[in-house]
Amino acid sequence: MAWVYLLIAGIFEVVWAVGLKYTQGFTKLYPSILTLSSMLISFLLLAQSLKTLPIGTAYAVWTGIGAVGTVIYGLYFLAEPVTFIRLGCIALIIIAIIGLKLSHHT
Repeated sequence: MAWVYLLIAGIFEVVWAVGLKYTQGFTKLYPSILTLSSMLISFLLLAQSLKTLPIGTAYAVWTGIGAVGTVIYGLYFLAEPVTFIRLGCIALIIIAIIGLKLSHHT
């Protein structure tokens, strides 16, 4: 169950990271509420996963999911440049996340 919590926490990290762009420095009410709520949910779920997962593994996976998801959002919805190097780096992060999952035995 810890890995499920961690996956969902990572998804909420993407939501709050993307949400920061739309808060305009926390001057927009609804994007700010969504962003802060997503932060809280993400942190709470990360904390739940830490009951059984090592901190280094959980934190790396959590930030990896957030980084990959946020970059993909930027590429798809914000028309950020798609380059071979960016795609390669995203692939490396995904490989690292999978490696950390496979190396953990719970």
